[in-house]
Amino acid sequence: MEYALLGWPPDGPTFRLDYRRFSYAGKFVMSATGKAVVRGSEADEILAAVAFNEDRTDADTLWLRYVTVREDHRGDGIGPRLCRFAAEHARERGYGQVRIAVNNPFAFEALSKAGFAFTGEETGIAELVMIWPGERTRESYQAGLDVYRQRDLSEAEREFLRERRDSDPPTTIRSVPADDA
Repeated sequence: MEYALLGWPPDGPTFRLDYRRFSYAGKFVMSATGKAVVRGSEADEILAAVAFNEDRTDADTLWLRYVTVREDHRGDGIGPRLCRFAAEHARERGYGQVRIAVNNPFAFEALSKAGFAFTGEETGIAELVMIWPGERTRESYQAGLDVYRQRDLSEAEREFLRERRDSDPPTTIRSVPADDA
């Protein structure tokens, strides 16, 4: 696998993803966002992608907007590594913080693994705002999970949350596995 930064906003690199295999596939044809990807063994094979843009009111902040992992690679840790990869590159570019809004407990967990922490904020569309770098504590992690516990969830999501009751945040992963560095 290869982790690659394709460009920053407003460079706007674009590409097409198969909507049957990727969530948010249509968002990657937009040219106003920067993008990073994980490529597979074939040069044109994309396994995961993230789009990002600057905050309109805070030039020190970059927002990760859409994260997608090809359906046959979900759960492999590619998404959290890609988000961490993008955040580390944002820091190198001079951004002081990276934010993302997540809409389900699985995404919350994945971004926690990438080193993001719950800010205590929610968006107007019921997403939890996470920040990198952030102070990852048991209290902030559980506070985020508690927000989801109050929602109408699938059985899989309820079980996921039960398994994490009173636990610490997950171990933070490196952005790129050692054999890909």
